[in-house]
Amino acid sequence: MRSLYKTGSYAVMHLIVAIAVGYGLTGDLFIALSIGLLEPAVQTLFFALHKRLWEGKKPKGEATGLSLAAR
Repeated sequence: MRSLYKTGSYAVMHLIVAIAVGYGLTGDLFIALSIGLLEPAVQTLFFALHKRLWEGKKPKGEATGLSLAAR
């Protein structure tokens, strides 16, 4: 349960920072809110793409699961 709270608080912090940076750069609250809400969605898509590309570059013979050292 603690991990869920940590993830939620990080998501809220990420939104606040993205909105604050957007506002700092533009001075427009609407644009800042748009950036703050759009950026995490785009970031999620790029994370999925990155993960897919990264997993395609595994050395031959490497196991498909994560080793204990990588966790």
